[in-house]
Amino acid sequence: MSWGTELWDQYDLIGNHTQKGIEFCEKYTHFVKERCAIELDYAAKLKKLVKNYQPKKKEEEDYQFTWAKGFRGMMNELHDIAGQHEIIAENLTSAVFKECQNLILEMKQEKKRCLQEGFKIQQHLSKTLDTLEKSKRQYEKTFRESERASETHKRADADINLSRAEVEKTKAVAQLRTQECDKNKNDYAATLQETNRAQNEHYTSLMPAVFQQLQEMDERRILQLQNFIRESAKIENGVIPIIKTCIEGMENAANSINVSEDSKMVVDRYKSGFEIPQDIPFDDLSSPNSSVGSGSDSSLNTPKYSGTVNSRTSSGTITGRSKKRTGLFGIFSASKTEDTKEDYSNLAPNQQKKQLQKKITKLKHDIAKETAERDGMSKMRDVYLKNPALGDASSLDKKMEENGQTLDELNQELQKYESFLANAEGRLTPNMARKRSSMSHEENSVNSMTMSASDLTVTDGNRMSSSPLPANNVHISVTSPEGTRSNSSYQEQASFDDVDEEYDDSGILGTARAKFPFEATASESVTVEQDEELYIVDRDHDDGWTRVRKLNGDEGFIPTTYAHCHFYGEHCVDCGENVPAM
Repeated sequence: MSWGTELWDQYDLIGNHTQKGIEFCEKYTHFVKERCAIELDYAAKLKKLVKNYQPKKKEEEDYQFTWAKGFRGMMNELHDIAGQHEIIAENLTSAVFKECQNLILEMKQEKKRCLQEGFKIQQHLSKTLDTLEKSKRQYEKTFRESERASETHKRADADINLSRAEVEKTKAVAQLRTQECDKNKNDYAATLQETNRAQNEHYTSLMPAVFQQLQEMDERRILQLQNFIRESAKIENGVIPIIKTCIEGMENAANSINVSEDSKMVVDRYKSGFEIPQDIPFDDLSSPNSSVGSGSDSSLNTPKYSGTVNSRTSSGTITGRSKKRTGLFGIFSASKTEDTKEDYSNLAPNQQKKQLQKKITKLKHDIAKETAERDGMSKMRDVYLKNPALGDASSLDKKMEENGQTLDELNQELQKYESFLANAEGRLTPNMARKRSSMSHEENSVNSMTMSASDLTVTDGNRMSSSPLPANNVHISVTSPEGTRSNSSYQEQASFDDVDEEYDDSGILGTARAKFPFEATASESVTVEQDEELYIVDRDHDDGWTRVRKLNGDEGFIPTTYAHCHFYGEHCVDCGENVPAM
């Protein structure tokens, strides 16, 4: 169906219709542009989300669990999905948006050309019709003048009062007007014939051609719009398999989470290796063999059970191990790494072995790397010796010497850490056996020393009791109702190498009362309530913190200004009295 034949008289409406089609293409272009912006923004926000929830460096250890690995795998797949949305935006921009812009530009130019051509054709027809109208008006004018001249001649010819000359004059005028009328009539007929031909050509040939061009342009616009929509669907359909693969990857990440494996990893990571504490024996105060001295405060002399293997020594005792206070919470110390021993003996047995195994694995990897480097330099040196033109073999001597020194150091480190691991696992080397033998001699000397120290006990009637006299972290209690010594019992803490406390008790130095409540914010501090009674176990070393012990045995630091401190044998600032020693 052709617009030229069906819409021959709707030139203006066709022009408006084609303009609306171009405006719709512009509207679709804006739609695609905003769609691409949304896809890019969505992809950027997804990537930002994934980046924000990536594990920090301090959280890397926690991301060894399967649930954390599953979460990370899900985030990786989500990042890939975000990349697919970026691809959608890029392809829509290149294959649809730009092509649609080019189509709009072409359509505007073609529409302008067609409308200009149609305007010229319309102008030509209008001029032809104007010429016909002028010719018709001239013919009508001369025709009326000819009619009037003929009437005048007839009246003059019938009037007997007029002369012959006047009658002939009117006749000549009538003939002249008739000739002019005939001439204009012929001109009008010729103009009319030309106008009809031009009009027929206008409506059957010229304008239909213009309409046909506009129709083809509009149909091409519709086809292109159809292709754009189909291409958009094709672009989106192209990433669906990849997105589906990403979703399958998310499902695989979820299926990779293993509850039992995570539970086992928790055990491997946090298992200390200590044995469960034995039952606490009943201390019968009425028994003459009681280890509690008469007249002393049982809350201070009786060891507090803290529920942990590496608990601190009991209140009021003096330990043989004491370390210099290096600062609170590591703030005033030179380095926090000082707290970690070379053999990791400050850790629990299982954790110590785990760290030693990691260190050994790293050393073996470094040794393998250095060995491969040495082999490479040896081969290169052989090549240089065979063909000096390739290089100087002596230039590698220094590097090989340094490599040998590095290997020796690494092997020594490896042997050292293997010895540490053997010690941690209970496998004794000759050197370790000698060391263990020397430790047994030291223990014998300690026993003999403590046996002599039992003579310092105080007799009360038929009962003799002694205060615990610690030596080298060995607690001894000797009682004998008859003055004869019983077998000395001692308790060795978890391990001389495995237990390393930064702060050891040095006895009760005084008492304190909390002026304000304090909430512990670090592992080395302790929470206290207002007006709570405390024992002082370490003074303020000009760092603003005092170490105290609560009545329940918990120890830690509190700000010095938060408590009234009373040291035994010193003047009490708050009460104005001397505080007696315990």
